[in-house]
Amino acid sequence: MKISKAIGVGIAATIALILLDVVAFVGSGLYDVGADDHHATMGLAAIQALRERSIAARADGIGVPRLEDPSKISAGAERYSALCVDCHLAPGVMKSDLSKGLYPHPPNLVQEDIQDARRAFWTIKHGIKMSAMPAWGGTLNDEAIWDIVAFLRQMPSMSPETYQQLSMSNAN
Repeated sequence: MKISKAIGVGIAATIALILLDVVAFVGSGLYDVGADDHHATMGLAAIQALRERSIAARADGIGVPRLEDPSKISAGAERYSALCVDCHLAPGVMKSDLSKGLYPHPPNLVQEDIQDARRAFWTIKHGIKMSAMPAWGGTLNDEAIWDIVAFLRQMPSMSPETYQQLSMSNAN
């Protein structure tokens, strides 16, 4: 009985010491949170794992509508052009001043094969904390977000000319 109590006290003391170390580290201000200084490798790996698991857990039950509808893709291209291109680029738009200054760097969605529509929908709707990815769910309804997802799934195979036509199609 004395051994198990001693083990319990040792575990509690270790946890308390770890918590005090975390509080001291955060309170010290030693970690540079500037967007022009990258995360340490272990910190970045932990953040990426947390993001991936968090999105997967929340996106799992989302129902996906039919995304092949050309009108959804066209509407998504127009919204993407207005809201997303400055950070995530587009066919024929390979750089922007805004995207260069963001860290973590936003993915170039022209080069991304969006396989999981639920994950893309959740990310657009809810955003990502501390990444400059806004939560568009407060501005756009679900149908508009699905339009963007429909477009994103087509964009990697799209020519700059097709992108220009689609992104301007509803503006006329």
